[in-house]
This record gives sequence, C-alpha cells and structure tokens, in this order.
Amino acid sequence: MSAYESLAACYDELTYDIQYEKTLTFFERLCAREHVQPHSVLDLACGTGSLSLLLAGRGYRVIGADLSEDMLAEAERKAQALPEESRPFLICQPMQRLRLAEPVDAVVCALDSLNYLTKPADCRKTFRRVYDALKPGGLFVFDINTPAKLRGLDGQVFLDETDDAYCVWRTEFDEKKRLCYYGMDIFRLDGSRWDRSFEEHIEYAYEPDELAQWLEAAGFTRIRRYGDRVLRAPKPGEQRIYFSAKKD
Repeated sequence: MSAYESLAACYDELTYDIQYEKTLTFFERLCAREHVQPHSVLDLACGTGSLSLLLAGRGYRVIGADLSEDMLAEAERKAQALPEESRPFLICQPMQRLRLAEPVDAVVCALDSLNYLTKPADCRKTFRRVYDALKPGGLFVFDINTPAKLRGLDGQVFLDETDDAYCVWRTEFDEKKRLCYYGMDIFRLDGSRWDRSFEEHIEYAYEPDELAQWLEAAGFTRIRRYGDRVLRAPKPGEQRIYFSAKKD
C-alpha cells in the first residue's frame, strides 16, 4: 500500500501534538528576516492541510500541493469550514514535477517532507521547480530530518493510539543506501472489529551541505540554516534543520 493511503483518515488524530502554529510563526519570522512580505504561499507537500488552513486564516492566498489524493481529500474536507473565498486551492502534484499556473511569493515545505524524496536527482529537480514557482524576491522555507536523527531511529519501535486507531511503526536505517524505512501497522476500529493495514514510509538522509549546494545550483541565494524553529545556526547533533533560500 502506498504511503498515506490508509494513514490519511487517521493522520490528524495520531499526530494531534504537531505544533503547526509554531511552524507558521517561524515561517513568518524567516520571511521578516529576509524582508519578504508574501501575499501568496505554496504549502508544498501539504498533507491534510493543517498548515495550509492556518496560512489561509492568517490572510494569505494559499495553494496546497501534495502527491497523496487521500491526504488532499482530508484537506478538502477540513477546508469546508473556511469561507469559500479564503479556502486553499489544492492540487495533486509530486514535488519534482511541480508546476503552477502563476508564481507565488513564498513556498513552505514542512515536516521533513523533503526527506521523502528518496532519489537525490528528484531533490535537485524539486529545487529547480520551486525556484521556477517563485516570484523574484520570493522565499523558500523547508525543514529536514537530519542524518543524525534518522540513524538514531534504527531499530526503534513506536506506538501511537486513539480511541479508534492504533499505529505501530518500526524503523530500520540502511547506512549504505542512506534510507530510513518506517514500517507501519495501522489498526482502525470499524464497528466492533479492527481492520488492519500496512504502509511503508521511506526517508533519505540528506546532508545539509549537499542541500545547500543544490539550492545554489538551482539559482537560490541567501541560503541560511537554522536549528529547529530557532534563529540560530544548527548545533552538532541537531535532529531537525530549517533552511531558507531566496530567489533574487
């Protein structure tokens, strides 16, 4: 089963502790730091649209793009709570083939979504596509799980549960391939019985230096790195790193 096909319906329940508001606040701090005042924002790999809805509620004109039709269906359902004129415009596209009808002022790609590009060539293509999707002066903000974090997950077992959903995920890191595999057993309550499904998620361990080089090759300038939602350089062993890069 493809990633997020089964997880989509219970993703928000199982990830209730994700602090989207803090991600939005940090995105806005980086925009201010780079003197960018965006009106239009692309939420790349938007998932169920939690960040997209927050952006829309803040007054931005929002496009949400994701590869998963199931996750986008959840985003569309949630967007019905907003006035029609302020709802995000949702599109189903893979990052490496991103194409917008018109450019935007800023692009944000949150929650280590970039790590899901398991081929470096696709990551380089994504940077070029994002560059093309931005207006001159626009800003690209994204975060990654660092290699240190992904290596540290090797052999770990995690459990997430709600009243009607139960997810057990096991991780394995392949040092040679630089891939972290997440095997997820998902149980959902259907009446009086539990239905089981399985998904495999894979993340690539990108080195921050190579990402910076590829951003520069795509045309970006003012490439900066930060710790996890803090305005300082990443520390050794940092688990999550944020990047900002500008299109002049």
